Amino acid sequence: MLALFGSVVAFLTATIMLGAYFPSIPKAGVIGPVLGGQYPFHVALLALAGVLLGAVTWHSGLLRWGRLLTAVTALSTVAALAIGCIQFTAAQKAGTTVSFAEVFTQLANPDATPDTTQVYATRDGQALGADLYLPERGRNTKVPAIILAHAGGFHTFDKSDLRGTGRWLADHGVATVAVDYSLAAPGRSTWNTAPQDLLSALRWVEDHADTYGIDPSRISMGGMSAGGTLAMNTAYRLHNGTIHATEGPTPKPPASVVGFYPGTDVTQMWEEDVAGTRNAAELFTGGTPAQYPQRYREVSPTTDIRKGLPPTLLVVGDRDRSARPETIKSFAASLHAVGSWRPRSRNSPSQSTPLTTPMAA
Repeated sequence: MLALFGSVVAFLTATIMLGAYFPSIPKAGVIGPVLGGQYPFHVALLALAGVLLGAVTWHSGLLRWGRLLTAVTALSTVAALAIGCIQFTAAQKAGTTVSFAEVFTQLANPDATPDTTQVYATRDGQALGADLYLPERGRNTKVPAIILAHAGGFHTFDKSDLRGTGRWLADHGVATVAVDYSLAAPGRSTWNTAPQDLLSALRWVEDHADTYGIDPSRISMGGMSAGGTLAMNTAYRLHNGTIHATEGPTPKPPASVVGFYPGTDVTQMWEEDVAGTRNAAELFTGGTPAQYPQRYREVSPTTDIRKGLPPTLLVVGDRDRSARPETIKSFAASLHAVGSWRPRSRNSPSQSTPLTTPMAA
């Protein structure tokens, strides 16, 4: 029985670490960076338990199997600790205090709760919420704000995934409005409703700017992954006059746009089918590019590249599989071709993960 438990632990920890270090591995490359990156010390403890189980198996008479389990879990322990040490060192360099008690007792972002949650719109009888993370501000001062759309392939997750980002931005002076939007499901595409949700969110923030001390001239729109696709597409179309609110007045275009590892072409997402992007594209649009070519064009940020777009910040990891650096750079080159960007680059705190951040002019 101990050998069985040890085998399960060895398989799990090895899969997570292989995926974390080699994200091109199918399936493992999806869960590895997430679990290995967010919970390296937890994985290390699990792997260390596997080392003990392997040693017990070894001494119980299953010599070869015990040695294999011990070796695999020992390597997984070292690999997980290496990730954790890199993160700890980066935090120290950034002047951040790390509490190991919180590391093991707070699985989510500690103290990352919104200052208030409001309903910004109702769509098909469903209330759409906004979590607001507000910075401290002086008297009679206004702060910039950003509306953020969460990741999830257009069909899953919610605004709570942005709590860490929202609190960090607020702590650095930017009011953050993390929003839910209409999610796609089989038989319920949202290619035409989700952009309207972001328009409603933008209008709501404009209307309530005074209430929350927001400078209405410095409201940005952004998102993560599919949320970045949605935010960029909506912002560009709003700027170009190719989308209008179906309920209430159409808001002003955002002052700037931010895409964290966004999909830039939904047709390309369908064709490459990396980590479920084909299924996501079909749920979002209601079918394939052959069935609905106009829908795919309409929801792709590449379609609305024009001169004079709002300043756009693009952020991508150098080993991202779904939003590949070369794809983001190609998008940036398209912006450059119409005179809409200037490049900036920097390294992330981890030396192994540089970021390229093309910034529109």
